[in-house]
Amino acid sequence: MQRREFIAAVDGAAAAWPLVAQAQEPALPLLGFLNAAFAQNYTSQLAAFLKGLSEGGFVEGGSVAIEYRWAEDQNSRLPALAADLIKR
Repeated sequence: MQRREFIAAVDGAAAAWPLVAQAQEPALPLLGFLNAAFAQNYTSQLAAFLKGLSEGGFVEGGSVAIEYRWAEDQNSRLPALAADLIKR
C-alpha cells in the first residue's frame, strides 16, 4: 500500500466515524432487582412491580432494562449477587 492510499483510507475512516457513533442507540437505564427467594415464589409481586413501573412510564426492554438476581433462599449468595449487579 502506498502512502497516498493509506492516507486516503485513514481519512475516509475518520470521516465515517462520527456517523457510526451517532447511529448507536444509547444504553437503557438499568435497574437491578435482588431478592433472597426463588423467582417462582414472587410472580404476583413481580407482576405488580412491573405494573407500577409501567404506570410511571418505564417499560422493561423499552425505556428501562432490568437485571434480576435471585438467591434462591441462600442468603450467603446475596453479597456476590449484589456485587454482580453493581458490576453490570
